[in-house]
Amino acid sequence: MDESDEVQELIDEINFRKSNSKNYEEMKAIEISKELRAIMKFEQESFKKIEEFEKTQKNQDLVQYAKMISRNTTGREIAKLQETYLKKIDEEFLNKK
Repeated sequence: MDESDEVQELIDEINFRKSNSKNYEEMKAIEISKELRAIMKFEQESFKKIEEFEKTQKNQDLVQYAKMISRNTTGREIAKLQETYLKKIDEEFLNKK
């Protein structure tokens, strides 16, 4: 596989996550917790791949693009999850008293 193809594959994977967003409002706190953990793991793995690409890729513009969309896309999803998670914790745990 061509190196640029690997970067493009990562970009496609990031874009798929963005387009396949879930409705977190309908989930319970425990489900959101699992989603939050999964997206944070995905973000870490993506950045590890990007770091390797930065060392080996000739097309640095494509690598920088992957880095930018990864940071923006996962950052927005994490922020959305955190906000929803905090609301759900309040609803499910704090209001039960």
